Amino acid sequence: MDKKKYYDTLSEAVNDLVKRGYTTDFLIHGEKDCLICHSNSLELSQNDFVIDEVYRFEDMSDPSDESILFAISSEKYKVKGLVINSYGADFGYRSSKLVEHLHKHL
Repeated sequence: MDKKKYYDTLSEAVNDLVKRGYTTDFLIHGEKDCLICHSNSLELSQNDFVIDEVYRFEDMSDPSDESILFAISSEKYKVKGLVINSYGADFGYRSSKLVEHLHKHL
């Protein structure tokens, strides 16, 4: 793996990762405990992907407003993509096993 990169903003990180092939957008589906991609109807359980890179971003004006960007890949489905986990004080996925799995990599 390459040396870890540092980004000033979430958009800078997303743009660079897309250039490096992480082109699929995934969302966390809390009820099913999986990552989903609506554009190609994929559902990935935590055993279907690996986390390649993780980046955290805080809003300087509101430190409780935080985003975490996960660059993931799935050998099984031959896909690389991004998961953006944005949350603040009212973050609703705290009980999700998938989110717990993702956050073990922070």
